[in-house]
Amino acid sequence: VQLQASGGGLVQAGGSLRLSCAASGSSITVNNMGWYRQAPGKQRELIALITARGTINYADSVKGRFTISRDNAKNTGYLQMNSLKPEDTAVYYCNADVWINYNSRANLNNYWGQGTQVTVSS
Repeated sequence: VQLQASGGGLVQAGGSLRLSCAASGSSITVNNMGWYRQAPGKQRELIALITARGTINYADSVKGRFTISRDNAKNTGYLQMNSLKPEDTAVYYCNADVWINYNSRANLNNYWGQGTQVTVSS
């Protein structure tokens, strides 16, 4: 199973970016999916989470500006980021719990994407 994150880049303050996280593999079902970020010199923090049933939670720092969503048919999650601020500059990572179905058994494992850089200029 691989998680492929994409969509980062350089944007001016007030701008928008949309991140994608695609899970690939055989006989998989994505359970919970989250977006984390890590700024230089800081710990990685969870900023948005969407469960398999669609329950959503946001960190206070992004609430009202970021929107997490998912397309279960594509095993893909998204993070729409609006009204970006310089303090949003970080490497963004997706993380997911993924069911792997094999021989009538299902195993749940956790995976990280490779990270995508988001830089917001003032």
